[in-house]
Amino acid sequence: MNRQEKNAVSQEERKEKIRARYKGVDRSELEFIPAKQKEKLFEDAGTKRVCAYCRVSTDDANQTSSYELQKNHYEDMIKEHQGWILVDIYADEGISGTSLQHRDEFNRMIEDCKAGKIDLIVTKSVSRFARNIVDCIAKVRELANMKPQVGVFFETEHIYTLDNTSEMMLAVLSAAAQEESHTKSEIMNISIEQRFSRGIFLTPKLLGYDKDEDGNLVINETEADTVRLCYYLFLSGFPTSEIAEILMDLGRKTKLGNTKWTGSTVVNVLRNERHCGDVLSRKTFTPNYLDHKSKKNNHDRNQYRQTDHHEAIVSREVYNAAQKMLDAGRYVKNGFPLPTLQVVDQGALKGFVPVNRTWNGFSSGDYEKASQSAYSEEKDIVYKEEKSEKGFNLSGYEIVRAQFFSTRFDPAVTISSGKIAFNTACLKKFENVEYVELLFNSVEKCIAVRPCEKSNVNAIKWGTIRNGRWAVLPKSCKGFAEPLFELMNWKSECKYRLRGQFCSNADEQVMIFELDEPEIIVQENSEANNVEQTEKTVSESKKSARKILYPKVWSENFGEPASRTIFLQRVSYKGNWDILRPAKTVEGMEIITREVLDDLMDEAEKLIDRMRCADYA
Repeated sequence: MNRQEKNAVSQEERKEKIRARYKGVDRSELEFIPAKQKEKLFEDAGTKRVCAYCRVSTDDANQTSSYELQKNHYEDMIKEHQGWILVDIYADEGISGTSLQHRDEFNRMIEDCKAGKIDLIVTKSVSRFARNIVDCIAKVRELANMKPQVGVFFETEHIYTLDNTSEMMLAVLSAAAQEESHTKSEIMNISIEQRFSRGIFLTPKLLGYDKDEDGNLVINETEADTVRLCYYLFLSGFPTSEIAEILMDLGRKTKLGNTKWTGSTVVNVLRNERHCGDVLSRKTFTPNYLDHKSKKNNHDRNQYRQTDHHEAIVSREVYNAAQKMLDAGRYVKNGFPLPTLQVVDQGALKGFVPVNRTWNGFSSGDYEKASQSAYSEEKDIVYKEEKSEKGFNLSGYEIVRAQFFSTRFDPAVTISSGKIAFNTACLKKFENVEYVELLFNSVEKCIAVRPCEKSNVNAIKWGTIRNGRWAVLPKSCKGFAEPLFELMNWKSECKYRLRGQFCSNADEQVMIFELDEPEIIVQENSEANNVEQTEKTVSESKKSARKILYPKVWSENFGEPASRTIFLQRVSYKGNWDILRPAKTVEGMEIITREVLDDLMDEAEKLIDRMRCADYA
């Protein structure tokens, strides 16, 4: 008998042994001990410690009757049932059932169950207990696994959770309750959208306003003085924390009647657009109807604004100035409480606007207006290229070998949506210059760099000496990058490298970077990239590659040594250089004029004097 036949016989023998073992023994040889029969809930005559759980989803007065009826019903039901002892009535009023958060009475009931004080929970329905299927099933299982076990009886569905057949029905019903909440949430969102699109806004309580019988906002003069004082002091240079202390010292109250103020409370007053008469809808929204967590609306949902919706407490000029000041927190800390747009009106840098890289209070339109103001009205300003609504056009770019365009000896600056970095060649061109000022000309589409003092609020420490050699220092530039990327229609996910030209005349020196023809650095998935010349610069774990795109106009220089390649049209500056000419404030573009500011400070002093009077309401 060969090996294969022996294995077949052995396999059959094992099967026969298994069949013989599972025939079992004679039933007469076994003693049968039956399980204790579980009594039905209402047939159980034993003593049970019972509680009831009630909930209504809003604190509307119209639901008070439902709330009270539930409580009274279960008090009577438990007291009348033989063997049941009432432990407590747990009731949440004005709380949604889609989440266990903020349901204080529900959570107190669970803690009492854990402490062994309760045997049975009675509630009206599955939807009253929980509208979230995960929470419902999880809590029922948690209660069933406690010692002693705790059951839940749902009166409407007649389900007792300690029955073996209850969980499937409970899962179906809780899923239906959750879907009902989802449907209600969608209906409410549609209703809100329809209201807002027709200018019917929700106007909750706000300091400085009351509502008339028609629901319109009317000024409460006593509260309005508190609002005005916040704006006037803030624009006069007072930090929000100091304003809060002044308000507490004056005994001023919030809308809820509290006399405790904080810096964030003051900021909330300053940020509210209703104080200047406008209404902006849906500043926050709730992405998930189950957890009810609100999120700031960054264009995730439609918004509607109505100007002059109601009478303003402060002028629009004052309100807008406060918004710019709030956005200029770091700028203010540097000793410039009123940042303004300035422009160089003469010399080689005519039309260039000094830039503070962290300042985010000016838009691309502001920079455009500032640059244009330096040119005569007769001059017709023609832009080098128009923005494309479809995004940055890459048709004028192609991938080339990077070694042909080495930046080792040529000045270059790299700008991303968050950082700006100059290469070592820039530092070497400006000998022993540690601090520079960045300037931007939106008409000529150029960035300029000139030496400056450390005390200049716009000063950038672009490098430092390490081991006797210059080393570059990448800097954050979120404040300037956003308007720049918007004006140039650049993509936020890309980096842009600009080749510079160094110009000097006598003791004056400047570096100019043209924005029209940048190198574009794109991070891509290496699996999808079939370009042979791609430079890989990231780890293999991320499997991404860096692709550099160059303007096609450079292609005629391919193969030439880097020192002979002309990257930019190098045009020498002629005439009046005056590189270090100070910039002057652009008329009409101040955050707020000195005259208005002086008036606000006088008004603030009068308000404080009135508030200190004993008879001031």
